[in-house]
Amino acid sequence: MSAIVTQSPQAIQTILQYFLPPADGSRAYNFNYPTPGKPQKNWLPEKHAVEIENVRGKESSVSLDTAGLQFVLNEPTKHKSFKNDNEIQKEYYPESVELIKKLTGASRVVIFDHTVRRRDTNQDGLDSANRQPANQVHVDQSAQAARNRVLRHLPESESVELLKHRFQIINLWRPISHPAYDWPLTLCDYRSLDVKKDLVLVALIYADSTEGETLGVKYNPEHKWKYLKGMTPDEGVLIKCYDSKEDGSVSVMTPHTAFEDPSAPEDALPRESIELRALVFYDD
Repeated sequence: MSAIVTQSPQAIQTILQYFLPPADGSRAYNFNYPTPGKPQKNWLPEKHAVEIENVRGKESSVSLDTAGLQFVLNEPTKHKSFKNDNEIQKEYYPESVELIKKLTGASRVVIFDHTVRRRDTNQDGLDSANRQPANQVHVDQSAQAARNRVLRHLPESESVELLKHRFQIINLWRPISHPAYDWPLTLCDYRSLDVKKDLVLVALIYADSTEGETLGVKYNPEHKWKYLKGMTPDEGVLIKCYDSKEDGSVSVMTPHTAFEDPSAPEDALPRESIELRALVFYDD
């Protein structure tokens, strides 16, 4: 592994798929269920060439508060199989709660769901609905959607008080089974975002709910993209999706996406990964 890391480039050139808002100025949306006679979405993907920096060896150059992301090193899991949802919830959730607390200093962590992705090389494209790597630059939750998550997953007797204090939504992403050379994850340093110009609200519409909302990300040549080449199952990354501390002193979120790494070994195994989505609460 060390020889591969030494030989890896400091930066690679690739194509990322950004967000192009509806041409008519209407509100962007995604339907998350079949809608006969209606398009599944009213916006378009837009491809752009970018440079992505490999921060292997300088992981401390980014953090949750500065960049909106933080790499996790040398944190092996007790749970190994990641094949049964009930076992994941029983075994992997508790150890991940403790890890997130340790890394953030949070007083409480509530994991509300997870996704296991195993890339199927026989499938056309990378459809996230079929648990394939999601190759669209995005942020998982808007500010309102983040607050709705607290109200949805916790009783009113707790959520009202919790929303008076700082909270975050953080995803813990890690490879499983083998290193993630194939279609790895890249994240955009929050400090390179123009929050007022780059982000677009996208309604996420389910059959029984219209409260979901994500953020589409428009192309900006100033964006600084980062990744950790060849991340192993003993490594991971914390992805900040929202931070209620919106006073300008810390990052609020980080866009992210899967991407095709042209420097990946030809014999790289198809990517397998798990992401946990957690509500993270603080006493301040």
